[in-house]
Amino acid sequence: MSAGEVTEAQVLAALRAIKDPISGRDVVQSGMISGLAVKGGLVSFAVEVDPRQGAKMEPLRKACEQAIDALAGVLSVSVVLTAHKGGQAQPGHAHDHDHDHGHDHDHDHHHGHDHGHGHAQQPAPAQARGRAPQGPPKAGAIPGIGAIVAVASGKGGVGKSTTAVNLALALAGLGLKVGLMDADIYGPSIPRMLGIDGQPETTEGQKLRPMRNYGIACMSMGFLVPEDTPMIWRGPMVMSAIEQLLREVEWGDLDVLVVDLPPGTGDAQLTMAQRVPLTGAVIVSTPQDIALLDVKKGVNMFRKVDVPVLGIIENMSYYLCPKCGDRADIFGHGGAKDMAGKFGTEFLGEIPLHIAIRETSDAGQPIVVSQPTSPHAEAYRKVAVRLREKIAAQLGETQRRAPRIVIQ
Repeated sequence: MSAGEVTEAQVLAALRAIKDPISGRDVVQSGMISGLAVKGGLVSFAVEVDPRQGAKMEPLRKACEQAIDALAGVLSVSVVLTAHKGGQAQPGHAHDHDHDHGHDHDHDHHHGHDHGHGHAQQPAPAQARGRAPQGPPKAGAIPGIGAIVAVASGKGGVGKSTTAVNLALALAGLGLKVGLMDADIYGPSIPRMLGIDGQPETTEGQKLRPMRNYGIACMSMGFLVPEDTPMIWRGPMVMSAIEQLLREVEWGDLDVLVVDLPPGTGDAQLTMAQRVPLTGAVIVSTPQDIALLDVKKGVNMFRKVDVPVLGIIENMSYYLCPKCGDRADIFGHGGAKDMAGKFGTEFLGEIPLHIAIRETSDAGQPIVVSQPTSPHAEAYRKVAVRLREKIAAQLGETQRRAPRIVIQ
């Protein structure tokens, strides 16, 4: 840690001066502080309160924010107010970082605010009420963005983020204005894959300006939190942060915004599908049976929340030996294409398993731009051409669809 940086102990000491108006004890002793992350002058945490108190506790959140903002060495502070069924955490559990999203929570979030001190502001989760699949309807379209396409996978480890990056760059290579949003809050990898570091600036309207490289706009929590800092946040906090990364960024005019979703089919994916006006989703899978089982879950999830599945991509579809050129179907082959046929959705194409794709991604020089004449880059471009057609068709269908009158 650099000299002058604020420490976790200093943050907790400052918070101990803030009293809970209900119990009379300080917020640390009361176990109200969770998800505390302190790194490089960036501080973020949640204040957990009884849901019956709701908005009445906003002054408490503000007091916590101001106390930390006043500390020397703090560059940015993000504080979110979170209400949980069953009341506050028990005393002595100020660091009770609960990852279990399966239990029944009733969440009530209030805006956190950042004070950048001339530095980029870290987006705090915006208001989010309800939990999937009973959340509120999707909000309206985002001005300037023609289409929003989610890249998803039923499980991790299938190369979803690598696919999202190269697909976004391939779409840009077709002449489209493209943005890429990294919605994987727990494991943001897009900054490294695009070779971007630093922090985004804010506009006069206090929106974040996206970072840029290779001709596309990009936003990720990885720009706002140090790479080695774990995001120990509950599901609704993650969803609120995702919404704010989407809606409080000055994206400008884009033909397509590609959103790299977290892997899986949990609360975060369902809630985003309901809250964000997605044009459609693309599902990435590998050919082996165990991955294809999760494709079924992904397709069914999006259909249940009325998000069109634009197609399926088979990643690591086959292996080409870099020395002899021989092909081997290490994980099997064609399973994703068969699955697309069974579900009546488009098979967008297959991407090979090759060391160059991994090496260029790790180096921040994706293969579509660093080796544009390679057969692997061509594979991504073919997928991008098909996806562009599917997006255009879906937008046309949306415009032709008659409005529905719903009586409740």
